[in-house]
Amino acid sequence: MAELAPDPLILAGEGWQDYGLVDSGHGRKLERYGAYRFVRPEPQALWTPKLAEWQAHGEFVPGSDEDGGGRWQFDKPVPREGWELGVGQGAGAVRFTAQCTPFRHLGFFPDMAPVWSWMGEQLAGKPDASTLNLFGYTGVGTLSLSEHGAVTHVDASKKSVAQARANAALSGMEQRPVRWIIDDAAKFTAREVRRGKRYDGIILDPPKFGRGPEGEVWRLEEHLPGLVADCRKLLDADSRFLFLTVYAVRMSSLAIGGLLAELFADLPGTIEHGDLAVREDGQGRLLPTAIFARWRRG
Repeated sequence: MAELAPDPLILAGEGWQDYGLVDSGHGRKLERYGAYRFVRPEPQALWTPKLAEWQAHGEFVPGSDEDGGGRWQFDKPVPREGWELGVGQGAGAVRFTAQCTPFRHLGFFPDMAPVWSWMGEQLAGKPDASTLNLFGYTGVGTLSLSEHGAVTHVDASKKSVAQARANAALSGMEQRPVRWIIDDAAKFTAREVRRGKRYDGIILDPPKFGRGPEGEVWRLEEHLPGLVADCRKLLDADSRFLFLTVYAVRMSSLAIGGLLAELFADLPGTIEHGDLAVREDGQGRLLPTAIFARWRRG
């Protein structure tokens, strides 16, 4: 029986050559993405910035609506079509295009870097692993997983899947065994259950709210339990992991940890939960970014 670890964990990412959290505070954060620096809103940065002045190429100014809106303001030129960055080393090194998107993101989530490393550790010794990436976005995590075997990448956005395929080409990974699927994640997962499919690992990063390619409505609090229940049916006692991240919701990691504890009660292993965070450059403060819960067999 999978046991729920009582104490939360902090899974912290460190900066690397192409990315770093330079400073944070007063509800904002300053980050470096290669040669460019940007300021974005960060409500959890309640403290005072360490630097007296922030020099940045651009800043995302949020709208008045708590649930979205806003625009970029640029003080220095930034390539409209994006610029190339990289993450990881060796066979798992991934190249991708960073870009200032209308949704305040820059084409990937840097706090996920330690998650990709952790998944690789869970798949060690299994070179033919089969994994599923739901809400796969621009494919950086998918390409990292593809070092270990076949990956099914699912996202409802045609534009995101097209960017993911472009990132595969940029990384020289076009021949990796990846299925690129444009579909509603919940509908696709339910079909996989009916087909009797199984996976060695699943990662899912659902939004707070979203729409599928045919207008399907996704509300996290309403639809997450059913999706995770279907994901559980795609795993068995020989599977290695499930990793769930949740952003921008008023929810404790204990809540999603408890959900996994209920659904994974018949499998061996451990269920852990806690915060994702990014450390400021120079061994600075930890900035929380999301909550997570994960099941691992070992």
